Amino acid sequence: MNEDADKLPLTEHLEELRKRLIRCIIAILVGFVVAYAFKERLFDILAAPLINVMGQGDTLIFTGIPEAFFTYLKVSLLAGLFLAAPFIIFQFWMFVAPGLYRHERKTMIPIIFISSFFFVGGALFGYFVVFPLGFKFLLGFATESIQALPSMREYLSFSAKLLLAFGIVFELPIVITFLARLGIVTVPFLKKNRKYAILIFFAGAAVLTPPDVVTQTLLALPLMVLYEVSIIGARLFGRENAKGDAKAGEKTGSD
Repeated sequence: MNEDADKLPLTEHLEELRKRLIRCIIAILVGFVVAYAFKERLFDILAAPLINVMGQGDTLIFTGIPEAFFTYLKVSLLAGLFLAAPFIIFQFWMFVAPGLYRHERKTMIPIIFISSFFFVGGALFGYFVVFPLGFKFLLGFATESIQALPSMREYLSFSAKLLLAFGIVFELPIVITFLARLGIVTVPFLKKNRKYAILIFFAGAAVLTPPDVVTQTLLALPLMVLYEVSIIGARLFGRENAKGDAKAGEKTGSD
């Protein structure tokens, strides 16, 4: 168990949470200010997957007078969030750290880097793989008499939701491995409930993505792969393995 000196009362936990939330907000605002200087370029990059599959000469539009201005504000905020993501992840794990054993806290730095890698990797997977395929499928419903005229606001809302969804769900191996480390889940439990996990993945994908089979499948399939990665992580770093390492260390020390 953790030392009693490391335990904090509820009020101090809440105060610690408040401080870390404030730091995260400040980091996002700093990222927002930096990103706003490149707002037009950032939106062009974000819209590139859609523009590339649209017809020649087709562009995004805005239907309200202030729409472009607010869209640039939102895309800057989104970029600021991604810029601050490693710091936000760091703050989250530092908030969790007091509840861990001392030897487990030594692994926090690698976990922070890996968590950031999976978050950014998930967003990049959505941008480079899902966006082109999904937009090509959705725009395929246009005909000679029906033309797609996506607005800046609608596209930003759509793409931001998908980018954040992919970034968050790609954290699955980290979360499950962490739960296994705490002894909350085990490898046999994960294997036994694999079929239910797959069902949850497809149901979650249906909620997080547009109502089309392509994007839902492109989110669910990576989750299935990540689940298998999670099982490997749970086997390597789960509590049972940790106990074995601890016993081996004690034995070595006694020798």
